[in-house]
Amino acid sequence: MSATKNIILNHEEITHKIRRIAYQIYESNVNEKEVILAGIDSNGYILAKKLKLMLSKISDIKPILCKVEIDKKNPRNIIKTSIAPSDYEGKSVVLIDDVLNSGTTLIYGVKHFLEVPLKQFKTAVLVNRNHKKYPVKADFKGLSLSTSLHEHIDVVLEGKTFEAYLE
Repeated sequence: MSATKNIILNHEEITHKIRRIAYQIYESNVNEKEVILAGIDSNGYILAKKLKLMLSKISDIKPILCKVEIDKKNPRNIIKTSIAPSDYEGKSVVLIDDVLNSGTTLIYGVKHFLEVPLKQFKTAVLVNRNHKKYPVKADFKGLSLSTSLHEHIDVVLEGKTFEAYLE
């Protein structure tokens, strides 16, 4: 049985969504000098890097990248970040992932960052699947898509052509 691959976002649409999310981050942080873009490894971090580039083009805000390593099979394991908690304490943080499925990864990421006082905390995803097990939402999202639990969304953000597709 072969799976069919339906493109839900092409390169141009993903680029547009990244620009729009960057503007939303800017609007919610317009009075900030810097913002922490915390990307969940691996695709969330790639998306965070693209958002950093776009945010640098459209604003004077200094975006600081942070790689967040969460064991997606065991999200209660220790979460590692590429910057120390003291570096994001009292700052505005945006937790970024490519796809919001059940919300498990995002909720444990939120829990990790809330262990230190923050000025503001938001979440951003490229695709929101609307299958949440936890009360977590994406503040900034590129596309909301209702899918069946048996379907899978893959996002490709590396190389010359970006795409998101449904299998």
